[in-house]
Amino acid sequence: MKKINISYILMLALLPMLWACSKEEIIFDSELPQFETRAGYQLLEVIVPQNTSATDKIYIAGAFNGGAEAAAGDPRWELEKAPKTDAKWGIYLNPADFAEGTSLADGYRFISVEQGEERTLANSEALHTEAPAAGSRLNVTVERWAAYFDTPQNPDEIEHDGYVIYVVDNSGFSDLAMYAWGDAEAFGGWPGIKMTGTVAIDGTTYKYFDTGEANKGLSVNLIFNDNGGGQQLGDYSVTLDRDYYLELTPGGVLEYDPSASVTHDGFAVFVYDQSGWSDLYLYMWGDTNDLNGAWPGMSPTGTQTINGVTYKYFDLGEANIGQNEHVILNDGDATQIDDVVVFACDRDVYIELKGGKATEIDPETYQPSGDTPVTPDPDPTPDPDATYYSIYVEDNTGWDNLYIYAWGDKETFGGWPGKECDRTTTIAGVTYKVWTVAGAGETENLIFNDNAGLQYDAATVTLDRDYTFSAGSESAISKKPVKIVRKR
Repeated sequence: MKKINISYILMLALLPMLWACSKEEIIFDSELPQFETRAGYQLLEVIVPQNTSATDKIYIAGAFNGGAEAAAGDPRWELEKAPKTDAKWGIYLNPADFAEGTSLADGYRFISVEQGEERTLANSEALHTEAPAAGSRLNVTVERWAAYFDTPQNPDEIEHDGYVIYVVDNSGFSDLAMYAWGDAEAFGGWPGIKMTGTVAIDGTTYKYFDTGEANKGLSVNLIFNDNGGGQQLGDYSVTLDRDYYLELTPGGVLEYDPSASVTHDGFAVFVYDQSGWSDLYLYMWGDTNDLNGAWPGMSPTGTQTINGVTYKYFDLGEANIGQNEHVILNDGDATQIDDVVVFACDRDVYIELKGGKATEIDPETYQPSGDTPVTPDPDPTPDPDATYYSIYVEDNTGWDNLYIYAWGDKETFGGWPGKECDRTTTIAGVTYKVWTVAGAGETENLIFNDNAGLQYDAATVTLDRDYTFSAGSESAISKKPVKIVRKR
């Protein structure tokens, strides 16, 4: 008797359903119709590359409409983004608008304002000749924009006019402008200025606005808007004394952390390099000599901007965590700074390198202090096991100089008159002078003085936390501690 293979019969029965499922799996949203057809119009539904910004402007250009120069800025040739997906854009073309004797069959391509002309996967000029009938639609795919093949411009090579506002634009505005009011209408009347350009930094693409050398130091309120089209975000207050990184959302303006876009191999040494050296290297010795390279050591892994300060950074390697190492910064020739830090490669380290000195800094509070920053007195190599605290002083004394002398369990800042601040920083619009001290619970009496005859007893402190003061000419008032988020 012939045996019937039940499994084979069931498989044959399921084939139509399996075939249907497989067809559904390869249909993407971008391939589905996103626009309604219109009588008498040719509808092109254009599938764009994944990195196309939703706020971009895209035009169609060809012999039928006079080419790219004629098409740019003409609403008849501008594509519209599909409301339900960023992957597809559409355009309705009226053949009555075409140049006499031409059609889409003569060839056309698409041009992105932000990323340039359309290209093929092989980086050659793209040209379509497909055309739908009047009253129907056609899917067209853009494989690449020209920017995909371009080498990104090195941010360090861009010459900026004044400080820069870098923007991650998720506002949804079709056209972005920035207006400012406060000390002045810094960028002219409403709606302000358009972006200066776009730049890729550490893998993040920003729209950026140069704020102008003449506007340095102004306190203004920024209003990002759709270039006067009726939509705007709430005011965002800045002082134009540094670069800013911002993210725009439909709900408002947020400070953007550029460091979020960089992935490091283990912990890193970050150097704000104002040395003037032609080259910078990092050499390590200790548990393992020549760790990450023989003398002069390793070159910077890359650059990263954090809180408006651009650092060169050296990734130390995940595999090296726990190695007790001495760090030497050098120029690869005859100049070096020994034992900048001694540690177990178990934390990130931030360094200001300037004037032949390497000073460890806090990236959450540090701000470059100008051409001639206040530098600390020469100190011995910091104790890696010590705990350091900061004294923040809002200086309203009116004195030419402000020193702190401390007496008690130890003369924390040395003999009279003590020392001037290590650095200055601006937090929430208030500028503080900052003294850094190693502490283990000692009690100290602080005397504020100008090293010229003016002085007063300011406060008694215990060196087990940070302190914040507002200093007048005759007394100092303890303030609520400044909000510092320390990087662990």
